[in-house]
This record gives sequence, structure tokens and C-alpha cells, in this order.
Amino acid sequence: MADFLVLTLDCLDLDLQTAFWTGALGYTHEGGVGQYRALVHPGGGQPKLLLQGVPDVKAAKNRLHLDLHVADVEAEAARLESIGATRLQRVDEFGFFWVVMHDPEGNEFCVVPS
Repeated sequence: MADFLVLTLDCLDLDLQTAFWTGALGYTHEGGVGQYRALVHPGGGQPKLLLQGVPDVKAAKNRLHLDLHVADVEAEAARLESIGATRLQRVDEFGFFWVVMHDPEGNEFCVVPS
């Protein structure tokens, strides 16, 4: 059994992605070394997000993506757009909806109702 969970996201521009994901998640930049930046929830208990600088661009749809659970999907999607996300589509299924988005480097994530 794992002691804790860290999600790692490959990215080209560490500064851009650090600024976006700290703003998107309300996480803080804990530090880093070399091509790595660690982002953590200020209260602990949530998975850490590790940004890993890589030289290659994203080429296909992510097999794993983040779902951000929020009280107001539309308001949060608009806030995320204001800090650099791109809205792709609204999905209506199973009696509720969510918004599919891209971060500044094209990584997919969803904003879903909590």
C-alpha cells in the first residue's frame, strides 16, 4: 500500500505551469530541484502535484487527468480561464454537467460539481 500519492505532470514551461496550477488549485509552491517543482495543498491531506520539466511537447490526449470538484462549475471555469485555461466543452450526462478544459500547455482537466 502506498504511503501517499503524488501526481506528476510533464510540462515545458515550469514557471508558467507553476503559476497556473498554484492558482487553479490554491496550492503553494513548496520548492523544487532541477526540473521538478512540488506543489502542495496548504492544509495537507491532498495529493501533491509534481511538475516535471521535459523537452517534448504534449502530443495526444492525456490518459490521466485531474477533476477539480467545485460548488459552482461555471464560476470556477470562468476563473480558470482568467488565469490561462482554455474551455473545450460542456458535457451534460447523468443529470449533471461538467466543463472540460486545457491548462496553458494543453493538458486536459475537468471542472465538476462537488
